[in-house]
Amino acid sequence: MTLELAVACALFAGVIAYAVLGGADFGSGFWDLTAGGTRRGAPLRTLIDSSIGPVWEANHVWLVYILVTWWTGFPESFAAAMTTLFVPLVLALLGIVLRGASFAFRKYAETLGQARLFGAVFATSSVLAPFFLGTVAGAIASGRVPAAGHGDPWGSWINPTSLLTGAIAVGTCAFVSGTFLTHDAARAGKSELAARLRARTLVVGVVVGAAVFVALAPIDHDAPTLAAGLTGRALPLVAASALGGAATLVLLARRRFGPARGTAVLAVAAVVAGWGLGQYPWLLVDEVTVAEAAGARATLQGLLVAVGIAAVVVGPALAYLFYLTQSEQWNERDQGKAEHAAGELTGS
Repeated sequence: MTLELAVACALFAGVIAYAVLGGADFGSGFWDLTAGGTRRGAPLRTLIDSSIGPVWEANHVWLVYILVTWWTGFPESFAAAMTTLFVPLVLALLGIVLRGASFAFRKYAETLGQARLFGAVFATSSVLAPFFLGTVAGAIASGRVPAAGHGDPWGSWINPTSLLTGAIAVGTCAFVSGTFLTHDAARAGKSELAARLRARTLVVGVVVGAAVFVALAPIDHDAPTLAAGLTGRALPLVAASALGGAATLVLLARRRFGPARGTAVLAVAAVVAGWGLGQYPWLLVDEVTVAEAAGARATLQGLLVAVGIAAVVVGPALAYLFYLTQSEQWNERDQGKAEHAAGELTGS
């Protein structure tokens, strides 16, 4: 493996992690948005608060990792993407900032009206952010980012591949999040909420799966290089993703919520990895390869050392955080806090 390819793999490992962890985090906004009115939606919103509250900031560290690694290791391609795709990137960043602030402020709202406002901003931003990030991925994958930068600021991301990728990103986030939330509800003994989430997650999963297959035809016409890679070298990963998604639906239907989380992660990780492999050797499709875009050798070597140190120092800490949030003691304490806050706002 060449040095530049090793850095590219480290970069894409971050993309996969963000798609799974950040995606589950974004997806909670979809369920918050569709939870219902103040009283009907209170149990689900309480569950969302307790589930993502301890980890949502950690989940988005991966975005910082991706941007820094890309900027440092492949600076010219980073500049080209930033100048061409500044509109969807700014909109995605705005969504990330607004959702984070609103999620925090909602917990400390003094009135029901304030809580509703912050909740609406959180939920809407949680849907818009992955959509715009998906359009960025679609623009790069369809070869609409010139190596010199300053491409079409609108047509680069308003096109069939980008819009379909954005819509699929939103649906995928909702599906993964729904699977995780269903398990959390069942683990907390909220059988009625778990049953409601299970039924709706099954519907979302079927719709997203159908959308992926429908999108294959326009993507084949609009992004032929990516389509050739997906049906070629990346086909085993695409098949693994399809099997993971189907297995998740079966496990949800059989109320095997714990294993369903694993297959949902597999489905997302495999499809994102398939996208990367299908796009290889291009970093900016049909414009610049990974080897051509790489920075100075000394910079790449230093970057790999930094990634290795981060993996040793940060990796175990993140793993321990996720372990703690899945413990029964943490679940009972956090559920109690969230229910108390929800009761104060609804007056119950």
